[in-house]
Amino acid sequence: MVNHYIICMVVSVTIASLSQILLKKSTFCKYNSVIREYLNPYVICGYGLLCVSMLMTVYAYGGVDYKNGPIIESLGNIWVLILSYLFFKERISRKKMLGMACIMAGVVIFYS
Repeated sequence: MVNHYIICMVVSVTIASLSQILLKKSTFCKYNSVIREYLNPYVICGYGLLCVSMLMTVYAYGGVDYKNGPIIESLGNIWVLILSYLFFKERISRKKMLGMACIMAGVVIFYS
């Protein structure tokens, strides 16, 4: 049986990754004032999703072993890479893949 806390943590990481994409999307827009740079739909939704993600993570740690949390949270690196490719057509270079492999290898080595 799948632990609902683990599912909550995975959903939280996915939401955090989406919030990063929204915040990056806001950097591509030009605004008339500094206030508009911070008070626009992308930024507001991005930080709102980040807050939701944080609350979900805090809840999920109530049932997930502390040693397993960072393993699940490292999925965010993969999500951001995939979402950047899908939304911004960013090229997945060898350097990015090597970096991702190093992160994943570090997680595997540290938690083995």
